[in-house]
Amino acid sequence: MSGLRFVEVCAGAGGLALGLEQAGFTPVLLLDKKPVACATLITNRPDWPVLEADLHTFNPVIEYEEALDVDLLAAGLPRVKSSATVGRSDDDTERRLLRDTIQLLHAIQPRALLIENVPDLVASPAFADVRSEVETELEHLGYGFSWFVLNAADFGVPQERKQGMLVALKSPWFGSFEPPRATVKRHRTVGEALRDSMASRGWEGADRWAEQAQEVAPTLVGGSDNHGGADLGPTGTKRKWARMGVNSVSLADEPPGPEFAWEPEAEHHSMVRLTVDQTAILQAFPPEWRIVGKKTARYRQIGHASPPPVGRALGVALRLALDGTTPPVAGYTSAT
Repeated sequence: MSGLRFVEVCAGAGGLALGLEQAGFTPVLLLDKKPVACATLITNRPDWPVLEADLHTFNPVIEYEEALDVDLLAAGLPRVKSSATVGRSDDDTERRLLRDTIQLLHAIQPRALLIENVPDLVASPAFADVRSEVETELEHLGYGFSWFVLNAADFGVPQERKQGMLVALKSPWFGSFEPPRATVKRHRTVGEALRDSMASRGWEGADRWAEQAQEVAPTLVGGSDNHGGADLGPTGTKRKWARMGVNSVSLADEPPGPEFAWEPEAEHHSMVRLTVDQTAILQAFPPEWRIVGKKTARYRQIGHASPPPVGRALGVALRLALDGTTPPVAGYTSAT
């Protein structure tokens, strides 16, 4: 089995990189400008080549020649804004990062490109200008491309998380690429995913809570890096959590203990709160994967991450197109 090499920019907590590793890819560079994200990557994979740098100014030809001529350039970029949103805020940072990633193709010359972002980027008229700009550049460089949306719940992640994907491959390989198909027949619920964790400190209500939490989690959002604390999302999302007896206004430091009285019909303080580690479970990080930093910084890394099972499914599909092989399944399990 040949070894496929990849570079990832905006690597974050490593969810996409971990999935690609499970699919048989080896990183030659993981780049992120946030020290806490780089610390998370190094803590979990000391042998991974991690570089703390700003994508806006990164020049691999000068700074990191090992990144040139790899098989795959991957990016889990911050959520790109629509034209209307950019017009209101005068902030096109996310769009600049997308352009910078596309420009890296000139220097790196990978056989394949993978970008993960908001689902609206794939088909919404509000993003037509972005797609047109990207497609023009890809065609100029000789890449075939495909836009599609994946739902993480279809790959064993206990979360309703739709992700917009752009995959591009050089012409000799693009014809062999097919987007990954669902790997599970039934979506995993919050109660199934978190029951054992909720019972870990002796809370006798864990089974009763798990029976009520028979829904897939709504999308976890990490929130802004500039303000706000660790909560589970906007008002509509909070209502979904409340139906599962979860107080989504803040996160707990540890699972409930024997003394906790769960009253899901009462006020928020009588509902159970999730811990940061439990949100990592909902993002399908393996239990041994350590997210470093303080509570809010940890949750933001998790909420911004791409679930590893989705990364693995994409890696398998890319591997099949690039060299016609799929990785062994030893050491990998998925919900069924």
